[in-house]
Order: sequence, then structure tokens, then C-alpha cells
Amino acid sequence: MNKTFEFKTQYIIPILLGIKVKNLEELKSNIKTVPDASIYYHTHRFLKQHILLIPEPPNDFAYWVRNALNMKMFAEKIASINIVACNNTGELRWKLLSVFNDGNTKDIFYHKCLHGDEFHFMSCKTICLSTKYKAKNIKEFLEVLNKIDYNPFFYHIFAAKLRYGKKYNDFSQWLFDIGEDEAAMKLNLIDPYNMTLEKLRIKIIQIITGYAKNK
Repeated sequence: MNKTFEFKTQYIIPILLGIKVKNLEELKSNIKTVPDASIYYHTHRFLKQHILLIPEPPNDFAYWVRNALNMKMFAEKIASINIVACNNTGELRWKLLSVFNDGNTKDIFYHKCLHGDEFHFMSCKTICLSTKYKAKNIKEFLEVLNKIDYNPFFYHIFAAKLRYGKKYNDFSQWLFDIGEDEAAMKLNLIDPYNMTLEKLRIKIIQIITGYAKNK
């Protein structure tokens, strides 16, 4: 079995779906049917764009509900979804819909936003590319982590697990594969949605440094 880790990067091309909604009922209805790539885009776009600052709310759905519909409590419910507990986009979609299924929210479902403030559903096409970086052991892995930009971190931590339904993020899975189980578990316990991309990068490097220095 080849245990070399190949670092990859990704580029996301936004796609306008031609769907716009003006209230919670329409938002819920379309969350049910839009492609998985749309759910992923609207819950991760802010994370990619705000490298040094955690956006509030942290996803497009919560942002629109709070600012266009002026429903702060409902927006908080959407923003508080535990995405890290989801193993794929289907589970994330179900968690989003479960917020709308709260019986206490039925009376506000048809409250409309102002004209021009409608929510426009987007999707995305992801282009995954190999980089020149590879690692055969944890020391080489650390060396590469200190060289790469944010794109590989985003791809291997977020996209690999959620979009492709993997049990672990790519970094943790590879560490398990080479017998670095403790380091793998520590990485897997990180909640990447509660920190900026910069802090995530620093956290990962700190963990790997602790295990690589003794090798």
C-alpha cells in the first residue's frame, strides 16, 4: 500500500442556479431540492473568504435570515448547526431542514423580505488539482504544512470529509494509515468551524509538530 500523502488544492467556481426566494417557506422548499454542491457552497463560502476573521453568521442561510428577514433568533438556530458532526452533505441538508420543522416557527414562514433582498441560490463546480508536495512520513508532512497556502488545508479538512462522505478528514486518515493514531485522533477532534482558517492552520501545525519532533 502506498502511504505517501499527496497534497491537493481546489478552486471553486460559483454557479447561479436561477432560484431566488423571499421567505422561509421558499427557502426550506429549495433547500430540499437544490444540488448537494449548493448546500456545501452556502455553508462554506464564508469560511473560505474570511481567512483571518470568523464571519457572523457563519453561513449564507443564517446571514440572509438575519439581515433580509430580520429574524435574529431563527438565524441563530441555523448558525448553531453542528456541521462537524455531519459525515456528508446529505446529513447537513437534513440538519438544516430540521430547524425549519420546529413547530414554533410556522407563523413566520411567510414573512417576506423587501424587494431586491431575495436569497439567490448558488451552486459550485469544484476543480481539484494535485500540488507538487508529497510526504512519506510525519516529518515530511510537517515540512509541507509549513509551506502550503490555505487552499490545501480547506480541501483536505472540509471538502474531503463532507463532500465526499469520508469518516475522517484526509490528514487524520493518512495519519491513521501510517500508524500515528494519537496524532490522527487529536486532529480529528478539532472543530474547524469554530476558528478562522489561519487559526486552523496554526492548530494543525502545532499538533503535528508535537509528534514530528521526536521522530
